[in-house]
Amino acid sequence: MTDSLKGRTIVMSGGSRGIGLAILTAAARQGANAVLLAKTDQPDPRLPGTVHTAVAEIEAAGGRAVAVVGDVREEADVARAVATAVETFGGVDIVVNNASALNLAGTLDLTPKRYDLMQQINSRGTFQLTRAALPHLFDSDDAQIVTLSPPINLAPHWLGRFPAYALSKMGMTLLTLGFAAEFAEKGVRANCLWPQTTIATAAVVNLLGGEEAAGRSRSVEIMGDAAVALLTDAERPTGQIFLDVEALARSGRTDLSEYGGTDDPELDFFVDSL
Repeated sequence: MTDSLKGRTIVMSGGSRGIGLAILTAAARQGANAVLLAKTDQPDPRLPGTVHTAVAEIEAAGGRAVAVVGDVREEADVARAVATAVETFGGVDIVVNNASALNLAGTLDLTPKRYDLMQQINSRGTFQLTRAALPHLFDSDDAQIVTLSPPINLAPHWLGRFPAYALSKMGMTLLTLGFAAEFAEKGVRANCLWPQTTIATAAVVNLLGGEEAAGRSRSVEIMGDAAVALLTDAERPTGQIFLDVEALARSGRTDLSEYGGTDDPELDFFVDSL
């Protein structure tokens, strides 16, 4: 076990922008390697960044990175991303299940096609990427899985708001807690990380309330710093679900002023109190 990410290799689903990219750039400042599997090969007028601009940002932060253009739903693409990590960097130390689809429609308004898309990217993608990387994680001296998924909150006001989305995200959490138990004897640790408040990403601006919502959100850097804190946590936790603020507090960081938001931040889904 090390308290640094120097030379460690991360394989991430998504990562071309937003929280995923913030995690990879924060890890790169400690010298981590990154392989990101993402679909954004060409610029999207609605969203910033591509896999290629992400690689440039990660390398500018001090790491090494390779982009694999592909879809976490496709088994061959996932296998190619893991193989790229092994061929380029010699193995896999960390899997970050970051790719996620968001659809907040209720049951009557959500089509089966969109239901399938959300489950395939979220819970199935988590299963598929982790499964492909596991043989290489077994060879690491500090193998970790981090999934960006929420606390198991079965309060009716969350379950009734968007059952299909809740299933897909809590499915990611249940899988990750399951991996922690299943592979404990193999030395693989697995935890979940979730923001306490909304994060000022393009998704928040486009889908959850525009600039006003972004103004009540913290910056993506809080999730990058929290992920690094979790990955380098001296107590080596496993089988746990952490909010970003909890992961930071474990490393001694409690001043959140640098991450912005307001005195009245917007809580993220499945979080009921500050």
